[in-house]
Amino acid sequence: MTAMLHAGGPLCSMLVERFGCRATVMVGGLLSGLGMVFSSLARTFTDIYITSGITGLGLCFSFQPSVTMMGHYFERRRVFANALSTTGTAVGLSSLPLITNALLGQFGWRGSFLILGGMLLNCCVCGALMRPVASNKPRNSQVWEKTSNLSLQKETKGLKDIIAFLYRHMAFDLLVSNARYRAYTVGVTWTVLGFLLPLLYLVPYATHHNITIDHAAFLMSILGLVNIAVRPMAALVLGMPRFKGSSMIVYVFAGAVLINGLSNCICGAWTSFEALLLYVVTFGLSMSVGSSLLYTVPMDMVEMSLFPSALGLLCMLESLSLLIGPPLAGLLVDLTGQYSYVFYACGVCVSSGGFFLMGSFYFLDSKQDKVEEKKKESMKTPSDLYQKPVVVLAPDCQYVASNGRTSENPVYATSV
Repeated sequence: MTAMLHAGGPLCSMLVERFGCRATVMVGGLLSGLGMVFSSLARTFTDIYITSGITGLGLCFSFQPSVTMMGHYFERRRVFANALSTTGTAVGLSSLPLITNALLGQFGWRGSFLILGGMLLNCCVCGALMRPVASNKPRNSQVWEKTSNLSLQKETKGLKDIIAFLYRHMAFDLLVSNARYRAYTVGVTWTVLGFLLPLLYLVPYATHHNITIDHAAFLMSILGLVNIAVRPMAALVLGMPRFKGSSMIVYVFAGAVLINGLSNCICGAWTSFEALLLYVVTFGLSMSVGSSLLYTVPMDMVEMSLFPSALGLLCMLESLSLLIGPPLAGLLVDLTGQYSYVFYACGVCVSSGGFFLMGSFYFLDSKQDKVEEKKKESMKTPSDLYQKPVVVLAPDCQYVASNGRTSENPVYATSV
């Protein structure tokens, strides 16, 4: 489900360009709700895979246009707006473990799927409330509709046109030409391989070490509450002018990723409830900062007119990591019989991703500084390089008239 949420990025980008954000979100709400309802009728695991894929695709159509809308509507307060909008994720983390636990006990898994499907249908209402981007904004829905109508007539004539169509919508040109976007995409794709796995394995890990299911669900709720409290505060700090238009925000994101990876060592080394509570708080703090900046950072790397395609490609690459990460972790648990190895593996994966992002952007910043320095030197004029300093001689070198008296208005020698 999570992999499909990201894998549908390029398709979602096309729909946004053709129909706008509002219609795409409403279609996504319908698909995600129906996917959950169909899951309640499943008979085999294959049915669950298919219906979960439908739900994930619908969530993709609801999620990515929302991120795109935030980028168009906000510029000065963009970081804060994105953090505040993603606080809903934190609300879900804190409430859904308790809600679903109660639903399972009361209605079973089929009834729980049915109720969750009804909840997801509310995304259609949220999409209907989305206001289209104003006409003075670049590449608004009206302009997208006109340009896409013309481009679709040209881009569906042959194989070359189809390749060009996919090339444009999947932002391969950005991946080739924009070194910062390329480094960020590689680093995030590798980081996501282990970033979300602790959320899947924390409850089984806790119950495996004799912690009750209620206390394990409470740990997830604490994680959500930390996200709710920290995301807006972190956004207020990161939205300050000193972070605007600089690479500092990238280093903050990379530092949060690094701390998040290292925090997994706490969970792998100690298994008491107090230790897991410390882990949840540390993980939640770093997760809050990282999640707030995950899709804000690339907004400063690419033009907003290209952002839907850039976001689509980034999410599609993330989906590969999200698809193979849980089965690999499950295989590791089956081979070793220990959940702790999963957390150690997540720590290595996420920490190395943070180190890669720091090193890559430090190298790119150093390279850019050298280029700008050379450019400034090349723009200097000869008069800037060779100024004529004025040399004033001492008073004893004053001009002496032929009558032997010193002139009242002495003439000073200057450099020629």
